[in-house]
Amino acid sequence: MALYLIGDLQGCYQPFQQLLKLIDFSPSRDHLILLGDIVNRGPQSLETLEAVVQLGNAVTSLIGNHDTHLMGVAYGVRKVRRHDTLTPLLKSPYLWYYIDWLRHQHMALYQHGWLMVHAGVVPQWDLPQTLAYAHEVEAVLRSSDIKAFMQELFGNEPERWSDTLTGMDRLRFIVNALTRIRFCKADGTLNFTIKGQATSPEPDLMPWFEVPGRKTENTPIAFGHWSVLGLINRPNLLALDTGCLWGGQLSAARIDSAGTAPAVTGTDTRTPVTISQVMCSQSVDPFSVK
Repeated sequence: MALYLIGDLQGCYQPFQQLLKLIDFSPSRDHLILLGDIVNRGPQSLETLEAVVQLGNAVTSLIGNHDTHLMGVAYGVRKVRRHDTLTPLLKSPYLWYYIDWLRHQHMALYQHGWLMVHAGVVPQWDLPQTLAYAHEVEAVLRSSDIKAFMQELFGNEPERWSDTLTGMDRLRFIVNALTRIRFCKADGTLNFTIKGQATSPEPDLMPWFEVPGRKTENTPIAFGHWSVLGLINRPNLLALDTGCLWGGQLSAARIDSAGTAPAVTGTDTRTPVTISQVMCSQSVDPFSVK
C-alpha cells in the first residue's frame, strides 16, 4: 500500500484527477491523506468534495480553515464572501452529507512517523499535546453541540496559549493554531495579519517552524496552508501547499517506506520523500484576494 499526502485542493478538481492518475492511485490498494482546505476559491468545490468523499475508506483528511468556513456558512453563522466558490456546494441536495463527512475528519494525525496538520503547531506544544488538543476539538465537531460551537468559533482571540484556557477560548485557540498559523512570536503569540509573504517585516515574528526550541523540532511535520512558501521537502518538514489555486502546482508526497529517497547527508535523521506534481491553471489572481 502506498500512502500519499496531498496539499490544499481548494476546489481544483481537474488537477486533483490528473495527480491521482500521475501517481497511479488505486483506492483498493493505496491511501490518501489530504492536508485540508478541500474546498473554496477554486472553480469546482462541489465536484472536488464529491470526488474525495467517493473515495470512501481510501481517503482521510485534515480540516483546514476553508473547511471550517464552509461548515460555518452551512450552519448559518458565517456569510459567503466575495471570493468564495461555495454556492453550488451549498445548493447541493447532499450538502449535509458532505458537512457530516467533513466534521468527522481530523485536526491532526500522526502516521508513519509524521505529524500532519493543516497549518502548523505552536512552539509550546509537543507531539502528544498536539494530538490531545486536536482530539478535544474533534470530539465537539462530531457531537450534537456543533452548531453552538460554530457560533463561537470564529475570531482571533486569544492570541496566546495557556494551559489554563477553558471553554471556547481554549477550543478557538486550538483550531486557530492548527488551521491558521503562519507567523508567531517565540512565546507562541499568533499573528493573523501577515499572510502573503514568507518572511515577516516585524523582527519578533517568525514562521512557526523556525521558532528556536519549539517542542516539535524533532518531530517530522507535514502541513499545507501557506502557498507562498512553495514546496519544502526537508527530513523533518514537509510543506505541500504549492499554490495550485494561483497557477502553481498540486503536490503529492509518498511517505510510506517505498516513497523515501536516499539520505542527502550522513547526518539526516530522516530521508526526503518522493514528490509528484502536476501543473495547474490559474483559477484566482493572488493579488485580487486579501
